[in-house]
Amino acid sequence: MARILIAEDDDNVRTFVLRALEIAGHDVTAAEDGGLAAEILLEEQGRFDLLVSDIKMPVMDGIELALTVGAQYPDLTILLMTGFADQRERAHGLDALIYDVIAKPFTLDALMGKVDDALAGRPPQILSLAAQARMA
Repeated sequence: MARILIAEDDDNVRTFVLRALEIAGHDVTAAEDGGLAAEILLEEQGRFDLLVSDIKMPVMDGIELALTVGAQYPDLTILLMTGFADQRERAHGLDALIYDVIAKPFTLDALMGKVDDALAGRPPQILSLAAQARMA
């Protein structure tokens, strides 16, 4: 079982990811935006195994959150999510900080596979946005 923090502003996506990860046996905490996620990480002194964050959010977006978290807790694995190709492109410069970016919409299998791979430290499978969309 892993400790996972989710940062997602969309209630439906946040609930979907939260429930899926809890059903898989993980200890999951959720935040409605990157600013709250950063506060939780500070309060918990970074004691999470994985951060799953949307990129496009109010207050603090996922890119800024990844930069902040990466500086404070370099051992924390970060998985970003986005439904916007331009946001995925913004994440390319963060290769040293983030594990991967999963494209929305995603299937339960795609999410769980990516989370399992990230937690196991397996190299990410590089798929184009088009290929990920076909899987969804």
